[in-house]
Amino acid sequence: MRRRLLALALALVAAGVVLGFVFAGSAAKIADGVRVDGIDLGGLEAHDARALLERKAAAVANLPIVFVASGHRFPIRAVELGVQADWGAAVADARRQGDGFVPLRGFKRLGVQVFGADVTPPTSVLSGALEYKLQLIAKIVDRTPRDARLVRDGLDVRVQPAQPGVELERAAAAQAIVHALASIHRTATEIALPLRRTQPHVRALALRRAAAQARTVLSAPVRLELGPTRWVVPPSRLAELLELPSDGATRLTIGGPAALAWLTKLASRVESPPHDATFAVDGPHVRLVPSKPGMQLDTVRTADAILAAAGHVRPQFRIAHLVTQPEAAKVTTAKARTMGIVGLVSGFTTEFGGVANRIHNVETVAHLIDDKLIAPDETFSFNETTGERTAAKGFLVAPVIINGELKTGLGGGVCQVSTTVFNAAFDAGLNITARTNHALYISHYPQGRDATVNYPDVDLKFVNDTGHWLLLRTFVNSYSLTVDLYGTPTHRKVVSTTAPLVVAGKIPVQKTVDKTLKPGEMVVDDPGSPPLRTSVTRDVYTKDGKLLYHTTWFSSYRASPKLVRVGPKKKPKKPAPATTTTTTPATQPTG
Repeated sequence: MRRRLLALALALVAAGVVLGFVFAGSAAKIADGVRVDGIDLGGLEAHDARALLERKAAAVANLPIVFVASGHRFPIRAVELGVQADWGAAVADARRQGDGFVPLRGFKRLGVQVFGADVTPPTSVLSGALEYKLQLIAKIVDRTPRDARLVRDGLDVRVQPAQPGVELERAAAAQAIVHALASIHRTATEIALPLRRTQPHVRALALRRAAAQARTVLSAPVRLELGPTRWVVPPSRLAELLELPSDGATRLTIGGPAALAWLTKLASRVESPPHDATFAVDGPHVRLVPSKPGMQLDTVRTADAILAAAGHVRPQFRIAHLVTQPEAAKVTTAKARTMGIVGLVSGFTTEFGGVANRIHNVETVAHLIDDKLIAPDETFSFNETTGERTAAKGFLVAPVIINGELKTGLGGGVCQVSTTVFNAAFDAGLNITARTNHALYISHYPQGRDATVNYPDVDLKFVNDTGHWLLLRTFVNSYSLTVDLYGTPTHRKVVSTTAPLVVAGKIPVQKTVDKTLKPGEMVVDDPGSPPLRTSVTRDVYTKDGKLLYHTTWFSSYRASPKLVRVGPKKKPKKPAPATTTTTTPATQPTG
């Protein structure tokens, strides 16, 4: 039995070997039954198979394939996207389907003949071109889903149903486009691109309650109350204030630009500003005037109250109470008590005159610095307090010193105020950190204690070093200006000495010819003044006698030219015309 089985096995092996040799065929040819992209290459050598495939691919490279999505047709050619199949690699793969040593090659080829073998060629594409094409298609095909929403028509509110959206499945669409364009075996005339439906976030069912509430809100007026005051908001106004839900929301609100404008206008009618604590002064005495809180409309809570009242059906419940909240003053009574403004620290008065515009400017700038509070260790700046002196602030043209000459300019008279402030700080013993004298000497100011300003570079500054707040007050009447500094009196002792006013040069003479004057005649319109200089030294002592400051301010004033008008010079006399003399020679006697 064993011998018989062994003989049978040997016979089968021998038959298989013979069968393998029979079907082995030529190794140079592709096995029968092998197809590349649906093209049967059986019996062809590699170069012939590749030539066949490339020829068929070239024949369809410029033929468009129509891709369809959402009713839109998109013809695309392989050359547009640079789609190319690697036919050499495909043929090499086709050869491997029936390759091998005899008799194994025969068995492989027998299997290919019976079952067939399909080879898909590797494909390349220009990724940028493909992505751009997909973007163009998606821009046309994609449709954003639309949420259900409430739509108002007058006082009627209805629900607009939701609509699903659609979008191109880009990854799958890219694969379908490349596969179709790379194929040389084309059967379908149109190829559908894969799409995905997108669902809305809010459906009509979720807005039914809000729609019913909106109809109730707009069904009747709402009454507003604040203490004894009443207002009525009609349904037409409520429709403007009502913000219907959007962007996935399902609740009604009072909001939007129209509601904001209306609430702002309502706030202006009911709100009252806070009043800071102030100080009433009467000579050296100071009295604290308490602060008063203001009232602000809480627009957010008021809007909620209006919406809640409008949600009631019965008229007796459609009443909204305005919600307010107190607004504290910046300077409360408690804070003012800690500031230490209890009495007069120092004051100074200067007299003025001149044209009406100059007096107006004095009053204007005095008003800008009046009631100025200066914190402990704070530096007072005249320019920062007044800002630029412009016509918009009410300043007028008046006499002013410009570059050492008396001219007219905007804001003439301001230095009257800065000089008065300087002297008030001088007498208070404060640390004066910036002061500049006038270009010309002004006799009605204390000698060497004038102070000019020019926005923004020439400033007057002093430091509040009293340890308490200072209050600067100005008082203007028809002929004088007073600047007072109120705070906690420091009882400092101020001792000052003024150096003599000395002449520092000659008076320049400025002559002009006046043809109305006789030759040699002279008229002096202004005697002028020479350049002058002086200085003021101030010693400040504490109430214990300790020297606090020793400061000297030097002042140099320019000369003012002597203005002289002179008559024209005498015209020189014309010389007499020259005369010519002719001499006739005498006749000589003859004889």
